[in-house]
Amino acid sequence: MNQMLGYIVLGLSLSAPIGPVNAAQLSKGIRGGFMSAWLVGLGAMTADVIYMLLVFFGVIHFLNIPFMQTFLWLFGGFLLIYTGIESLKDAGKLQMADMRGREPLLKSFMSGFFMSLGNPLSILFWLGIYGSVLAQTAAQSGLGDLILNSFSIILGLLIWDLTMAGFATIFRNYVSVRLLKGVSVLSGLFLIGFGLYFLFEALQLLLQRI
Repeated sequence: MNQMLGYIVLGLSLSAPIGPVNAAQLSKGIRGGFMSAWLVGLGAMTADVIYMLLVFFGVIHFLNIPFMQTFLWLFGGFLLIYTGIESLKDAGKLQMADMRGREPLLKSFMSGFFMSLGNPLSILFWLGIYGSVLAQTAAQSGLGDLILNSFSIILGLLIWDLTMAGFATIFRNYVSVRLLKGVSVLSGLFLIGFGLYFLFEALQLLLQRI
């Protein structure tokens, strides 16, 4: 259960840094309501799941190689730390975006989907982070735990999407830039913490090979 909660928190931390998708959710939610905001996040999450599947089917056969395990831990660790630092830096630049009018729900979904799918860093992002999860699970347990950990990450993504849609609609009169900056800072610290943990795991693998 603790492991599952850890990966849910990881999914939340991956979603929480304020970026294009979250900004679009806020602006569409303020103007178009809960469903518009949620479908932007759901579209982006669908693209994330596609990348996770690509990583799963393309990398899993090589995860028992010690070099690959070490590389993925290092790559994921540095990428998480970098993303966390960027989240801390971008928190000071956050502004509430303006949107005019409503959009069809399908268009909201597709805008989030292509916003995430078209990001050239997405595949590298999921290769490093989800690849690290695959490496750890393949080394310590079986396919059942791997599926559970994967769904825990997706659940974390979904919880954050619902949270952002809620902030933008139900509580939109109370959402402030200051609050969102605080969330971005907190998520950045979470990502840096996970990154340091990944680097620690990589160091342990390196020491075992010496």
